[in-house]
Amino acid sequence: MKTQELITTAKAMMAGSKGLLAMDESTATCNKRFAEAGIPQTIEYRRAYREMIVTTPNLGNVLSGAILFDETIYQGTNDGVLFIDILKKAGIVPGIKVDEGTIDLAGFPGEKITKGLDGLPERLAKYYELGARFAKWRAVITIGENIPSRGCIEANTHLLARYAAMCQEAGIVPIVEPEVLMDGSHTLQRCFDVTRNTLHELFDQLYAQNVDLNGLILKPNMVVPGLDCPMQASIDEVAEATVTCLLQTVPAAVPGVAFLSGGQSPQLATAHLNAMHVKYKGKLPWALTFSFARAIQQPAMDLWKGKDENIAAAQKLLYQRASLDDAARRGEYKPEME
Repeated sequence: MKTQELITTAKAMMAGSKGLLAMDESTATCNKRFAEAGIPQTIEYRRAYREMIVTTPNLGNVLSGAILFDETIYQGTNDGVLFIDILKKAGIVPGIKVDEGTIDLAGFPGEKITKGLDGLPERLAKYYELGARFAKWRAVITIGENIPSRGCIEANTHLLARYAAMCQEAGIVPIVEPEVLMDGSHTLQRCFDVTRNTLHELFDQLYAQNVDLNGLILKPNMVVPGLDCPMQASIDEVAEATVTCLLQTVPAAVPGVAFLSGGQSPQLATAHLNAMHVKYKGKLPWALTFSFARAIQQPAMDLWKGKDENIAAAQKLLYQRASLDDAARRGEYKPEME
């Protein structure tokens, strides 16, 4: 295992006040978002969209890493320059999503399991050769009546731990993403309890599978009430609940926590991250940063609309959004900066 390389990569991903951009939407998810924005759903438009992102000027000032999808890692600009090389030149560590999505968990109605472990070592070796230095695997935990079950949490976290062990064997830093979904009417406290239980089980499984916590990044949800909960929480309440949950579950050896946005609006995700840094700056054992997808990309996609004449304005919007998250990581974000 390339222990020192893993630790060096993880530290680079958590550097300064930068964060990670998740641009790893599956073909189906990307097409769905294109359809909503009125963009043709073709491989060429997906390539052009990702070119617009990676060629954004000065992106390396605010991003330390970018998560790619299998289709994207082989693609390049119209001039034939690979996206992965553009990212590396900008000082952005390239990563790759390696899970293959979720399916129904047999025996557990309403719950999901992630697939993609078969053949993973061979895929990881190929991605390492291409230049990827970290990977991502997402598990989905749904809150509902009598769920999540213990069986669902155990099955998903065991897979996350096996994936993480395989990544480290290949010299690739694993991002482990156990996402407790925002869908539903559950309270802040219920999200706290489920997230805490999931993270407890995750780190038990990681220990059991001999995963080196110094060369791993956690990508959790923030602790928020369900989207349909009549009692929504304040920004400070979410910040406090989230950090308290992490302090109770995440070992100090982990170099960093990179939050997913999970369906929050760009403004809310940024405000929550900012509040955590205002309240806890210098008091936490690990770095706290962002690994947002829609919360960085959506405004730019809506403006781009697949048209060349909108590229410069869309790139400016993308950079601005990521800059606000960069400011939030320093605890310096203000709503009037929007």
